[in-house]
Amino acid sequence: MNSAQLVLKRIIVWGAILGAAIAVVGSIIGVLTDGQRGLVSALVGAVIAFLFVAITAGTVLLGIRVGKGDILHPAFFSIVLGGWLLKFIVFMVLVIVLRDQPWINTVVLFFTIVVGIAGSLVVDVVVISKARIPYVSDVSLPGDEATDKGTSH
Repeated sequence: MNSAQLVLKRIIVWGAILGAAIAVVGSIIGVLTDGQRGLVSALVGAVIAFLFVAITAGTVLLGIRVGKGDILHPAFFSIVLGGWLLKFIVFMVLVIVLRDQPWINTVVLFFTIVVGIAGSLVVDVVVISKARIPYVSDVSLPGDEATDKGTSH
């Protein structure tokens, strides 16, 4: 597993933790403002926020795997752009479907999604800034244990 894959998996894990925290805090605020409708709205918003984080990281991971680690490979760009298009379509469908539902408080849903998106950006920045990715990644040098195994001298 290369260092970019490790960073993206860490983003997914922290995105899940963020989604859980938003679900808890949003649910409390939702219940206090609009009872069960607010609770459901906050939970739906937290799931949507995590879904978007997971789609982004997942498509980048898939693109790296399909492109064999080459981020300039056309398949990498196709998969990542396809993920963005998927997120846009899913968002538009959810907005249209959930807009007039009597069991949704649109204000609670909106703020939960906004906090989730802003939080996911913070998670991305923190995880990437703390990642120790070398300038030249995943290279085996002569004398490394990995390259010495299986070679005869």
